[in-house]
Amino acid sequence: MEMQTHTLKPRLSFWQLWNMSFGFFGIQFGFALQNVNTSRIFATLGTSMDDLALVWLAAPVTGLLVQPVIGYLSDNTWHPTWGRRRPFFFLGAVLAATALFLMPNSVAIWMAVAVLWLMDASINISMEPFRAFVGDKLDTSQQTAGFAMQTFLIGCGAVIASLLPIIFTNYLGVSNVPVGGGVPDSVRYSFYIGAAAFIVAVTWTVFTSTELPPPDLDRFMAQRRQSRNVGVALREIVGGFGDMPKTMVQLAFVQFFTWIALFALWIYTGPAIADNVYNTTDPLSAGYQDAGNWVGVMFAVYNGLSALAAFALPVLARATSRKACHAVCLAVGGLSLASVFFIHDKHLLMIPMLGVGLAWASVLTMPYAILAAALPANRMGYYMGLFNFFVVIPQVVSGLVLGYFTKHFFGNHAVFTLVLGGVSMLIAAVLCVFVTDKADLAAA
Repeated sequence: MEMQTHTLKPRLSFWQLWNMSFGFFGIQFGFALQNVNTSRIFATLGTSMDDLALVWLAAPVTGLLVQPVIGYLSDNTWHPTWGRRRPFFFLGAVLAATALFLMPNSVAIWMAVAVLWLMDASINISMEPFRAFVGDKLDTSQQTAGFAMQTFLIGCGAVIASLLPIIFTNYLGVSNVPVGGGVPDSVRYSFYIGAAAFIVAVTWTVFTSTELPPPDLDRFMAQRRQSRNVGVALREIVGGFGDMPKTMVQLAFVQFFTWIALFALWIYTGPAIADNVYNTTDPLSAGYQDAGNWVGVMFAVYNGLSALAAFALPVLARATSRKACHAVCLAVGGLSLASVFFIHDKHLLMIPMLGVGLAWASVLTMPYAILAAALPANRMGYYMGLFNFFVVIPQVVSGLVLGYFTKHFFGNHAVFTLVLGGVSMLIAAVLCVFVTDKADLAAA
């Protein structure tokens, strides 16, 4: 498994990279709305602080079920018009747009959980084949640039989506106050725009990008027919765990601690800022909802920085190495996240968000670039899906333990949970030093 050969692929122009990555603008539009507003929606519907992480579990558990299966199916799909990955882009976009429309119209916690499940599954149906798409179309020498382009568009989509509630409130006069225990109109309208942005952006990539057929199409079609056997498919999906490349195993530990930090960031920044800066823990108060809007601004800052950093990261990686670049970015992000504890002025919160943005840019770029060089081309989608187990598992762990820690160790002061997340990201930075990058070995 460790010895891989990669055929030389033609270099793509800037606009070809743009077109094949543009769908990620819409995907992250949806993810950003989910990350910024889900805790706020759950709290508004009556979820307690110690249950907040548990209700979020719907999202990562969905990933455990969906990601490797979608990766396997996309590896074994070919259509002369739609190609290999693009059918999944489009199907996921339709389902995700539906979920984005339904989420702010949830009338009970159980409905919000069910829609979150649908939303995360749908986003993953679109997103996971996008990672493999880069491996399919780009030569190893251009893969870092391909993932960086995705990161740039991810940042752009997330900035706009994160700012929408405060734009609706401050500039368009839309109500930001929950009425009758429901979600504020500012959040509702933001999700409607997100649904439209998701499907338009993904459709752009579907119809402006092409895919080359497998090199040996007859052999591929024979294997495809065999893959339709459920027993064969299950053996290959489960068996892949034992055949993971060494680099993938090493990156798994880095991802584990990285995503504990990110899950803490997404779940607890809202209540942490409401408590630490706005001095309220009442989800139905105006201060709590204002804190929710300000968290959107904070998240826009870190996503905006990540969009700008996306083009600097390949330069830094060439000057040092991809793993050194990633380790430094994670260390800066960990220190920045922990520093939120010391800040009680909402405007100063933008400073640590710059560090978090640098880390986020690297998280979206470097692990996938390092991994793509170590994977067999015919199983790129499957292993990219399997790799996301190490994004999902730490989120499940976080969902099970962070609420307990927040309640019993931190007295329901969520800002301490952010400090814990910062420490976790620093651990990931140390582990990154021990990763083996195939590109480093080839250059030696």
